[in-house]
Amino acid sequence: QVQLVESGGGLVQAGGSLRLSCAASLRTFIIKRMGWFRQAPGKEREFVSTITWSTAITYYADSVKGRFTISRDNAKNTVYLQMNSLKPEDTAVYYCAATTDIMVVQSDRYDYWGQGTQVTVSS
Repeated sequence: QVQLVESGGGLVQAGGSLRLSCAASLRTFIIKRMGWFRQAPGKEREFVSTITWSTAITYYADSVKGRFTISRDNAKNTVYLQMNSLKPEDTAVYYCAATTDIMVVQSDRYDYWGQGTQVTVSS
């Protein structure tokens, strides 16, 4: 079992920045990949970014490429999502996820999920 706890959400003006954190605990040694997803009101949850746990290979949705950066600190069992140049359409609940299957990239078939953190971008 893996527990994930997100933090760092909040309210920011368009063009601003936020950094989300996701701390993993318990059986972290089974994690192969971690990702960020988001869900806006009335919309389906969508993939944002992912990073492999051991080699730090990253991948981004086109909508955030060039604005968001995912990183991880293995010593702290924490993954970060640095979000710059935020837009109102980035408003959503952001979820951290972890998987034991490195082949699971963009799909939501991740094994473990955090509780989510709200990000609101005002225009």
